[in-house]
Amino acid sequence: MRRMPFDWRGLVPILGVLALWQVLGPERSPFLPRPTEWWTGALSIIRKDDLAGAFLASLETIVSAMIFATLAGTAGGLLIGGSALARRMLTPSLEFIRAIPAAAMVPIGVLLFGYDGRMKTAIVVIGIVWPILLNVSAAVARIHPVLMDVAASLRMTRVARVVKILLPSIVPAILLGVRVALPLAVVITLVVEMLTSISGLGGLMIGAQRDYKAGQVFALLVMVGAIGLGLNLLLAWLEAHLMRYRTAPGQIHIAAGDAMTGGLLEADTE
Repeated sequence: MRRMPFDWRGLVPILGVLALWQVLGPERSPFLPRPTEWWTGALSIIRKDDLAGAFLASLETIVSAMIFATLAGTAGGLLIGGSALARRMLTPSLEFIRAIPAAAMVPIGVLLFGYDGRMKTAIVVIGIVWPILLNVSAAVARIHPVLMDVAASLRMTRVARVVKILLPSIVPAILLGVRVALPLAVVITLVVEMLTSISGLGGLMIGAQRDYKAGQVFALLVMVGAIGLGLNLLLAWLEAHLMRYRTAPGQIHIAAGDAMTGGLLEADTE
């Protein structure tokens, strides 16, 4: 089993910058407050009973959107990667939708769902499903035909083919797509909340910015980073437990950066 421990020493540079900021930063700055003022801002939000609800609202949107996007991206990737006809028929429409920024879908989401959590989740799903879909479709398309011929020769059942051929091919692609989609989910969630001022950390952040409460803005920014870090550690733990085999020659490698552009690396055939 591959282990992916989190090295807390990676936080040293951030803590060093914060320490220097605290020592050298201007006192009572309306734009760049010292980190101690961030804590004061956080306490101010807590006293107003806004923080817990906003934190849970943003977290719920991110987690639910990741689940729906993973399911939809995996299903769509299996369909497109496994059928040349489906790929020819769906690719133009999917590329058209993928080119639309998630923020531009906010007015349509409001018209369809109103100002509630469903609207946020739907827009986030539309914005983050593509890395998962592209990775899965590429992984399915790159399964060597010889493997399927061998499975047919051995008269393997459909369940055996899924367990022994399909899953080992697509699970790494799903995990990679999810790791790429997670920071996008955080960003899009905040953007939607800021544009609509509905419940969430983004709504609190834009409200604090309008009132020139810089300490609260930075405190909320730290909380957003904590959400991203926590979910990323959870995904790393999940990946370490699911990836119980090492990458072997001939397996497909899909780059995270290329996943965002739709590009794919060639399979390693050496």
